[in-house]
Amino acid sequence: MDTAMPAPPTAATPVPDSRGLNLFRADPYAAALSRLYLPAALHAHLLPHLDRLGALAGGRMDALAADADRHPPTLSVRNRAGADESRIDKHPAYVELERLAYSEFGLAALSHRGGALGWPEPMPAAAKYALSHLFVQAEFGLCCPVSMTDSLARTLRKFGAPELVDKVLPQVTSLDFDSLRQGAMFMTEQGAGSDVSATEVVAEARPDGSWRLSGDKWFCSNPDAGFAMVLARSETQPGLKGVSLFLLPRELDDGSRNRYRILRLKDKLGTRSMASGEIRLEGATAWLVGERGRGFKQMADMINNSRLSNGMRAAGLMRRAVTEAVYFSQQRRAFGQRLIDMPLMRRQLAKMTVWAEQARSVMFQTARALAEADQGRADPALARILTPLIKFRACRDARKVTGDAMEVRGGCGYIEEWTEPRLVRDAHLGSIWEGTSNIVALDVLRAINRENSLPALRRHVDQLLAEGVPCTDALAATQQDAIERSFAFAAMAAEGNRAELARQAATLLYHAVSIAALRREAREPGLETRAVLADLVLRHRLAARDPYSAPANESADCAAILQYAL
Repeated sequence: MDTAMPAPPTAATPVPDSRGLNLFRADPYAAALSRLYLPAALHAHLLPHLDRLGALAGGRMDALAADADRHPPTLSVRNRAGADESRIDKHPAYVELERLAYSEFGLAALSHRGGALGWPEPMPAAAKYALSHLFVQAEFGLCCPVSMTDSLARTLRKFGAPELVDKVLPQVTSLDFDSLRQGAMFMTEQGAGSDVSATEVVAEARPDGSWRLSGDKWFCSNPDAGFAMVLARSETQPGLKGVSLFLLPRELDDGSRNRYRILRLKDKLGTRSMASGEIRLEGATAWLVGERGRGFKQMADMINNSRLSNGMRAAGLMRRAVTEAVYFSQQRRAFGQRLIDMPLMRRQLAKMTVWAEQARSVMFQTARALAEADQGRADPALARILTPLIKFRACRDARKVTGDAMEVRGGCGYIEEWTEPRLVRDAHLGSIWEGTSNIVALDVLRAINRENSLPALRRHVDQLLAEGVPCTDALAATQQDAIERSFAFAAMAAEGNRAELARQAATLLYHAVSIAALRREAREPGLETRAVLADLVLRHRLAARDPYSAPANESADCAAILQYAL
């Protein structure tokens, strides 16, 4: 097997430039993981599509994403005749990326309908995340609207009235870009933030069965979407019991614009390619989704799907960061040798790889658990706890890994012409949207207390470990102790309502799950070194360490990981 990373089709320069690198082929685990998590026939069908997407992501799409990042969308509040229009003008590079995501690769539709990428049936969640994990390595911002469109379709199918589903679902799952109606989620208000119980937007029932929405939404991504899920207060009861979920169309049946305006667009640190704005609802027409007064429970389904997408995007950002750092270290020479041959650099690259691959493993495990719960084949409690776990830890890790990649490239890594600044800026989104780190860590404790999720998670970890490559005898006792103590700590924090321990408990459980998943994956051909990754997670992220010790096997472990990755 040739272990050399494929070179991009560009001339050699003193400053290594990976533009043109096939990001699927450059990823040592991508093909084998897709083979593990996808049905055999679907894997064979998708393999050429993954390869093509990898070439696009490392070349044409990467250039488009850079252009879209440099030219954010703009808002036209009124047309030249003075009429309100709330029109968002997107850069052509972003529109081309939209066509690739929605139409060519069908990322928002492939879980809901057949026909995407020539496959006759809806694809399992693992296919969506394998493709999206690759797509996001080129363009992060667009993957937020893609996720919301997919999540809106899911939530509408679960809770919407049949006639509403029949009317709207074909529009949000269309593979024809010109007829597609994208999705969005308008939840945040200026005075509420993560506290949905403080929602003030008002919903008033009309005789014809529709509703009238009035008030302001403070942070709305993809604000010109064809449809948006909106939380509004429909009942007189205070708190969450008075909040319902509504579907808001951009245009009414007669073709006229609905009664809401985009007041301004946000000037964001990252995801600059994608519009986020403030919405004023002025008696806008909407339709009730699900049961009155239970809007947050229904919206939580959409939020949880979006949280998994956040974790996937963080995993993708980390993978791109690792690929860039490894490539640069291979090509760059200093003090008479390649950077990648220097022991300290090898250690840093191995650490980045560990964090990136933990996230990808937990991503696939969560996607599988969610799909099996939807089909009634697994305990929903497992997906309920895995979702906030990946959202919490992977999104925080992405901030560190992307920063490390910037440091590996050095001075050029701080220049906006290169990929790393965009990765760093985008990485900070995951820890904020769909719940900050504190909110999501507390949700892990809620999953334990309200849904009794901890036993389901423990059974899952034990099963993965039983099926996986066992750790060495020297680490067996350490691993068993770490798993036991991680679950005991989480149980103690939940049972005692120790909110101040939520982040620590979530971190411990995430590491325990990732160790088990990595060991299970190591059973598969081409994934053997994931057992080494599991060892490093155990030693460095769960086991107690003497800060003055020098680990005996670390150099060999780093060499094994990087030899496989090059």
